[in-house]
Amino acid sequence: MAERIEVSRRNFLKIGAALGGGLLVGIDAAACGRKDIAPVNNAGQQGIFAPNAWIRIGVDDSITLLVGSSEMGQGVMTAIPMLLAEELDADWAKVRAEFAPAHASYTNPIIGRQHTGGSTSVRGFWQPLREAGAATRELLIQAAAQRWNVKTAECSTEPSVVIHNASGRRLRYGELVEQAAKLAVPETAFLKEPKQFRLLGTSVPRLDTPAKLNGTAVFGQDVKVPGMLIAVVARCAVFGGKLKSVDASAAKQIKGVRHVVEIDAGVAVVADHFWAAQRGRDALKLEWNEGAAATLDSAQIRAALVAAVDSGKSARNDGDVNQAWQNAAKKIEAVYEVPYLAHACMEPMNCTAHVRKDRCEVWVPTQGQATAQHQIGRHTGLKPEAIQVHTTFLGGGFGRRSEYDFVVEAVQISKQLGVPIKVIWTREDDMQHDVYRPATYNRMTAAIDQQGTLSAWQHRIAGPSIFARVYPTGIKDGLDVTSLENAQNIPYAIPNVAVSYALVNAGVPVGFWRSVGASQNVFVTECFFDEAARAAGKDPLALRRELLKAHPRHRAVLELAAQKAGWGTPLPAGRARGIAVAESFASFVAQVAEVSIEHGVPRVHRVVCAVDCGMVVNPNIVAAQMESGIIFGLTAALKGEITLAKGRVQQSNFNDYPLLRIDEAPRIEVHIVSSTDPPGGVGEPGVPPIAPAVANALYALTGTPVRKLPIRI
Repeated sequence: MAERIEVSRRNFLKIGAALGGGLLVGIDAAACGRKDIAPVNNAGQQGIFAPNAWIRIGVDDSITLLVGSSEMGQGVMTAIPMLLAEELDADWAKVRAEFAPAHASYTNPIIGRQHTGGSTSVRGFWQPLREAGAATRELLIQAAAQRWNVKTAECSTEPSVVIHNASGRRLRYGELVEQAAKLAVPETAFLKEPKQFRLLGTSVPRLDTPAKLNGTAVFGQDVKVPGMLIAVVARCAVFGGKLKSVDASAAKQIKGVRHVVEIDAGVAVVADHFWAAQRGRDALKLEWNEGAAATLDSAQIRAALVAAVDSGKSARNDGDVNQAWQNAAKKIEAVYEVPYLAHACMEPMNCTAHVRKDRCEVWVPTQGQATAQHQIGRHTGLKPEAIQVHTTFLGGGFGRRSEYDFVVEAVQISKQLGVPIKVIWTREDDMQHDVYRPATYNRMTAAIDQQGTLSAWQHRIAGPSIFARVYPTGIKDGLDVTSLENAQNIPYAIPNVAVSYALVNAGVPVGFWRSVGASQNVFVTECFFDEAARAAGKDPLALRRELLKAHPRHRAVLELAAQKAGWGTPLPAGRARGIAVAESFASFVAQVAEVSIEHGVPRVHRVVCAVDCGMVVNPNIVAAQMESGIIFGLTAALKGEITLAKGRVQQSNFNDYPLLRIDEAPRIEVHIVSSTDPPGGVGEPGVPPIAPAVANALYALTGTPVRKLPIRI
């Protein structure tokens, strides 16, 4: 039976008319299901809702949804409209999507602000947008019933049409919107049962594809504003360094250079075009106070992690690990290490800002509209309603565009000069002034008892804390939950488990990197699990199945990936398979990698991926995100490493921070588990299993465990 929802008490919908005719529906996602938040105020000038209206249905049957999430390739500009269109019973050919402005009404209910990250877009808006679609559909039915003078129960819908069942009369949504705009929010509506879905679960075409193919899609680098100047910023090469002095005389002689100004980040050269600004920056004579970090190097950081690893705070302590260790028939010990990693987005950081006395506009590829708006307010003194954030398409995000440093630079320069400023980072800027995926040092021990059972597991982690930089109040008892993901909560039924964490911030700024703590800890735990399986004389797949009896969703993806990969069947000489499984962002993913060694270098020939992400919105998007995550994670596993010397990042571009090339990419197969569970994330869960799957295949091939990334043979 369809689920009945009570709409009016939720206090998150507002109905009104659009300029020129049509229906506008305002939604306050933050208020959905809460009685403590006032309704959305959609009363705009000249009959137009304020910018926080979400749905616009025109007299021409067009349906436009303002999407509050950021599109960085993960498909939200299609998946989010599908949620609405399904319950609205909309004709997909008439659905359009636009980027929403920064506004509290677009708050992601999971995150608590307008932000795209943590694979939460579909999860966060699954309920409120479906409810809004259902309520709008009910509103259109009411309008049709009034016109026909019949009961609403006698009416139904087909895509973008209301039908009177008895007479067969039909009215298009566009014919009903003006009448619907005069009605009140319906008291109740029905959500569809999954078996009634027309769109959800199907691979409808992505709405953003045509613009990306024909070149009309606007990324941050594409923004053009009348009177705009281009800025390039000189920053200290050492983290935390401050400007001591600048001689800009030579820079100002370069044709096209207009201004040289100091900002918090360093010195900005402002010019008519990028190359003049770049040449001007190169001509600056700068002196820096480099500070204490000037002596920092990778060996020093590693030594600090090694020294701290045994003195961490307890995050989990089940049973008695020490007693199990003393009684063990076999003991396994290993050290695992993962490096700092850059985000390396294909589109380097950029932002265009125009600060006026009473308002500010920015055009920016950002994951965090709310944070950007807040930071702009801090640096301009303007209220949120005077700050307009235009979100562009993102040429990669991966957590890097959750930051706001590039936004503040553009705002500070524009505030000084009073003209629109586009700040452009070079690839070298991007690589050497990132906020990096934390490096960690992991000491692992495990015990096998007399019966060949994995009886004890201890994982000691030392590494930097993301929360210590971005959310210090999130550190509880010295523990950063992002550093403990997939370590503290390993799913295996082991009677004695101890996990500890030593917070060591070495002066390198760290931030959220696609799949966050799971990107490190799944490599460590899944590889060490294979070592334990070998010590116990058991097949890695068989031991996982045995210890995952209480976790059916883990087991289901594990068995599906193994079956599709032909686990246990013969392979060509010189090849081996490895397997890994992980839950992250409310989804479950298992991967099997088929690997060989060619000319002393690992070669991944095939990856079989099984994913259970709950109810699927668009299978093609799910498959694409698994493929994307696998390539992203494989690049890091085989090539990624940021190192420091004299306080400076040594890598600068793709020549020394290489990416996986197309001729190195494996054949990837994605298999989606059918599920009626609530949706999980898909943007990040494909990343964590690939590194251990490859490493475990190499372990099977060579007999030597892989304990350090990037993989070196």
